[in-house]
Amino acid sequence: MAFSFWLARLRLLSCSKKSAVPNASRQSSYLDKFQFSGSQKNVPSTTAEKTKTQFFSWSSSLLPLALAVSAGSLAFQAQNTQPSLCEPTNIDSRKVSIGGKTSTEFVVKGIHKDVPQELIDELMAICQDNLTLDYDERFYHGKPQNSFHKAVNIPDVVVFPRSEEEVSQIVKSCDKYKVPIVPYGGATSIEGHTLSPNGGVCIDMTLMKRVKALHIEDMDVIVEPGIGWMELNEYLEPYGLFFPLDPGPGATIGGMCATRCSGSLAVRYGTMRDNVISLKVVLANGDIVKTASRARKSAAGYDLTRLMIGSEGTLGVITEVTLRLQKIPEHSVVAMCNFPTIKDAADVAIATMLSGIQVSRVELLDEVQVRAVNIANGKNLPEVPTLMFEFIGTEAYSLEQTKIVQRIVSEHNGSDFVFAEDPLAKKELWKIRKEALWACFAMEPNFEAMISDVCVPLSHLAELISRSKQELDASSLVCTVIAHAGDGNFHTVILFDPNQEEQRREAERLNQFMVYTALSMEGTCTGEHGVGTGKMKYLEKELGIEALKTMKRIKEALDPNNIMNPGKLIPPHVCF
Repeated sequence: MAFSFWLARLRLLSCSKKSAVPNASRQSSYLDKFQFSGSQKNVPSTTAEKTKTQFFSWSSSLLPLALAVSAGSLAFQAQNTQPSLCEPTNIDSRKVSIGGKTSTEFVVKGIHKDVPQELIDELMAICQDNLTLDYDERFYHGKPQNSFHKAVNIPDVVVFPRSEEEVSQIVKSCDKYKVPIVPYGGATSIEGHTLSPNGGVCIDMTLMKRVKALHIEDMDVIVEPGIGWMELNEYLEPYGLFFPLDPGPGATIGGMCATRCSGSLAVRYGTMRDNVISLKVVLANGDIVKTASRARKSAAGYDLTRLMIGSEGTLGVITEVTLRLQKIPEHSVVAMCNFPTIKDAADVAIATMLSGIQVSRVELLDEVQVRAVNIANGKNLPEVPTLMFEFIGTEAYSLEQTKIVQRIVSEHNGSDFVFAEDPLAKKELWKIRKEALWACFAMEPNFEAMISDVCVPLSHLAELISRSKQELDASSLVCTVIAHAGDGNFHTVILFDPNQEEQRREAERLNQFMVYTALSMEGTCTGEHGVGTGKMKYLEKELGIEALKTMKRIKEALDPNNIMNPGKLIPPHVCF
């Protein structure tokens, strides 16, 4: 019977060519205590201390297996010492896997390997002073700034490359020692993308922020990944151009590519997928790949640009981006109106899109979100479901669009239709929407936010929001609704006390309800925030196991040592 047990265990482990299963009891204690591993706190910060840390080994639960099976089994173990590309679904004693199917945990586990002194020396030679081993700096880079997600480990080293060549050398050295890499930009992502559950090297790209070339007549620009979209638009404004995507303040172009983000202007200009012409990417072996030419369209070979857009750092590190630009509109009008129910508001958004009007923004806020804005900014807005529009074009065309939408609003129980053309007045109106997340925390300053990101075909938006709103209003938690209503994407900010497990699980239940409802309507679990660790558990239901196996094959082909942001995007239970 013992032999049969270990034989079954071997079969489970052999679903990948490279498997290493974390120690169950150690992993469980990490989750119970919410502590970082001791080895993380003792990374050497001086040359004298570094010489004392030259014994390194992977944590593993294969030792009992080695003691129980034959020499043949020992040989199998010897060939399987790399980080796992295919972990079994149940990886601890409570049968919970982070990111796996049915997971409700948010503290991400990992297998920590101390960084070899030789690698630290190589990184110091490459980066010189642009490297830190400081614990506070590593902790800061290991905890996303706008996310409740946590990991059992933090980066061992943080490096700040200044050039593409430095990135290539850093990645090549990490691949040689098989040490994990986590690319890092503006730290605005909210699904745990920048966590370092396996420790390793965090590559902070914020020093690479140059505008390398602007082609005004071609309406494109070549930039490094560390530049923010707001900084870029400040640079472009004197030339009458702008980059049309507008995610959260602080987002960088590299991170926006990695998460395939969008924003409120996506209804008019598309997502990051539609606005990137080409990339340069450092692959796991240090090779630098250019994904396309600067031509506006091409049918030459595989579309490597789209492969990298949305890959979340799991396939390579983006070092250069060529972006499509737009002319700054001649004129714009911002309008706002109120509704008795959120369904009425959603119906108007759909009717507006079906009318053929080319709006540039259609944003929906529920009454709870408006209340948050009032509390945060001392305003006195009517606390009812609210729609916000932006119309662009010539002055005459913008005003004509405004009047058409005003008529549509009046046909759907809308009221208090106001619009602004003055630049300061327009800025003040849009400030209500752009600061929505921060306004939520005015209601519960010490709480965390779980933010949903579902998206459905536009015809299902009203039903999805209505069903979700019923569930949210019945909950004891404070929940607000913010929607990019023109393209079927809506967010719910669910505020909860991170110290109250019951509240966290209620927030997870609400989030899961909205995801499953969206999936039943042929929608997606994430319209623009990306997968990270938080959305992995929904991917099999949305895409199917064969699609995930294909992703895993691509990952293994480009990153055989699994060093590129491991533990993200692809669920751990996927095997092939």
